[in-house]
Amino acid sequence: MTITSYPFDSQTVTESQYGYLFREFQDSGVATGYDAPGFLIGPGTGMNVTVQPGLAILRGHMVQSTATETLAIPAAGTSPRIDRVVLKLDPAANSITLVVKQGAAGSSTPPATTQTDTGVYELALGQIAVGANVTSIGAADITATRPVVGHRIGIWATSTRPSAPRKGQLGFNNSLARWEWWDGAAWSDLAPTVSWSSLTGKPSSYTPSAHSHQWADISNPPASMPPTAHKHPWGDVTGTPSTYPPASHSHAWSSVTSKPSTFPPSSHSHSQYLESGDTISWANGTKRVHADSVSGSGTYYAVWVQGDGTFARNTSSRRFKQSIRDIDIAPEAVLALRPRVYDRRPKEDGGDYLRDEFGLIAEEVAETLPEIVTRDEEGQIDALRYDLLGVALLSVVQDQERRIAALEARVEELAR
Repeated sequence: MTITSYPFDSQTVTESQYGYLFREFQDSGVATGYDAPGFLIGPGTGMNVTVQPGLAILRGHMVQSTATETLAIPAAGTSPRIDRVVLKLDPAANSITLVVKQGAAGSSTPPATTQTDTGVYELALGQIAVGANVTSIGAADITATRPVVGHRIGIWATSTRPSAPRKGQLGFNNSLARWEWWDGAAWSDLAPTVSWSSLTGKPSSYTPSAHSHQWADISNPPASMPPTAHKHPWGDVTGTPSTYPPASHSHAWSSVTSKPSTFPPSSHSHSQYLESGDTISWANGTKRVHADSVSGSGTYYAVWVQGDGTFARNTSSRRFKQSIRDIDIAPEAVLALRPRVYDRRPKEDGGDYLRDEFGLIAEEVAETLPEIVTRDEEGQIDALRYDLLGVALLSVVQDQERRIAALEARVEELAR
């Protein structure tokens, strides 16, 4: 038989049929005011939570709690999880009970609820955030998710809307503070706020009809009306000056035309500086600088000439040096130096050779004592630091001193 009707006198009606009947009168949820405490979850002691007394409907079945219930949350693990507290309808057991569903370790999603049409049906009351290794549950760890049904026109939060609404179902969304209805695909605002931007078909502008205003009717008119930007023909201007002397002003170098490409300097001289072709004048007519009087500190300095021609005094004080450390110069490297005699090439502009000059050859010195060889900007061997040669000779003298001392000691030992 395809048509069934109930309940009637002397007719057997099953609990499933009563469930179908009553669920048409009321949705599943807690039968209480939205802000009332029915079946509300709170913190207990340690890993326990409490559930307030209340009345609820689950798929046409009624459950009532008259006292605060305490539920134990499973012990925390090493990873956080989300548990869920539900009211569980089990028709096979003829019961509706409070149950804690444990979430998966490390997951931020609570376990799903079971909502079958004739078997087990679970109504979610709240979520419990269980941190890693915690030993107690606080109020901040509890999130209420209970749906509230106080009447056929329901009241809910956005997260607890009816799970299977019918088109046209009406209710008040407490999260959004608005009445909404199910249009078959989404929850729509029953009385949406209309803004100017949401109006369609409105004109882009409103042209006023022809009209006039009395000057006396205009509020806040300006005291004067400066003319807008405009021009006058030169012939209409009266009292013009005959000439226009330029006011004090300047010109950018780039705006000057026909300027010369170079500017030869006028005749001049520089004091206290050597110039090309200059010679050094000998003080007091003598080349014996140690016999001259001096100014300033009264100190004479040896002078270096840098590659760019700059003069610099040769200083040796500790305060001008850093990273001071010993150096071992092999006496053999110094003794290998070969004194030479040679002719010095003349200057590029010609002249005689400087005959029979004696000294050292830098390339030969570089083979055994490169520390006193200098190179030019291109890295070629160029000159010698003859001022450092005496320092290198100290290694020879010190080696000879050690040898002499050893020989003297040997002689004394043989004499005994």
